[in-house]
Amino acid sequence: MDNLLLILFTLVKITLLQLLGVFGIFFLLGYILSFLQNATHRNYQNTIGWKGIIWTAWFGTPIHELGHVFFAKIFFHKINSVRIFEPNRETGGLGHVDHSYNKQNVYQSIGNFFIGAAPMIWGGIILAFVVYFLLPNGKEILTPSMSETLAFGTVIPTIKNIFLGLFTFENITSWNFWLFLYISFCIASHMAPSKQDRIGMWKGFVWIVILLLIINIFALLLKQDPTTYILKMGQYLSIFTTIFIYAAVISLCHLIISEIFLWPFQKLGGR
Repeated sequence: MDNLLLILFTLVKITLLQLLGVFGIFFLLGYILSFLQNATHRNYQNTIGWKGIIWTAWFGTPIHELGHVFFAKIFFHKINSVRIFEPNRETGGLGHVDHSYNKQNVYQSIGNFFIGAAPMIWGGIILAFVVYFLLPNGKEILTPSMSETLAFGTVIPTIKNIFLGLFTFENITSWNFWLFLYISFCIASHMAPSKQDRIGMWKGFVWIVILLLIINIFALLLKQDPTTYILKMGQYLSIFTTIFIYAAVISLCHLIISEIFLWPFQKLGGR
């Protein structure tokens, strides 16, 4: 009995360690992005109203929705309808992708996680291209961070380096920096998963947990520990962590700038 309890404890411990190692920073940054996005949208809504959201949504929402389409295709989901940009002032909706899948298919079920997280992943990739091609020092901003393994302890230094790299004298005195900043605001302001996206993510995440548990059960029976290999895989995903940190920095800049420029409209209220 004691031996069984020890095995169960070890199984739970290594599974949690693997999940935190691979998905921990991802979930943390996803929450931060969602918080910053909601705060910025609320700031626009309470001052200049719906049009304040539209000025970034026209570009950011299609990227958000196309991310869903891309991953739905990868995981063989049936796409029933797509509206890459269809703003509805009454409901607050800006677009949607309706998809369905075979619930008996594990691969398609796991795909729900990536389809729900797609706006972050897809939007992050587009943001990286924007940095790389529009900023004179874009390569210098992204490459050093992507070549290192990121962990919780390195997040703050990475944010500092991105800030210092973005707001250089060379950048702020060039026209393409301001184009880059606007495009980045558009993307980052709409890349956080929506409430419906998060519901889909949890459906897929449950299957990821089940799959990890099965792998770990077999590994323990064979007296092996796959944790090192799984965490190694998480290290290869550090490129996305860097991009998400960058997106959070851009979202924070957007929130601060909107607070400053929209302050005179505070008494007017949303329209």
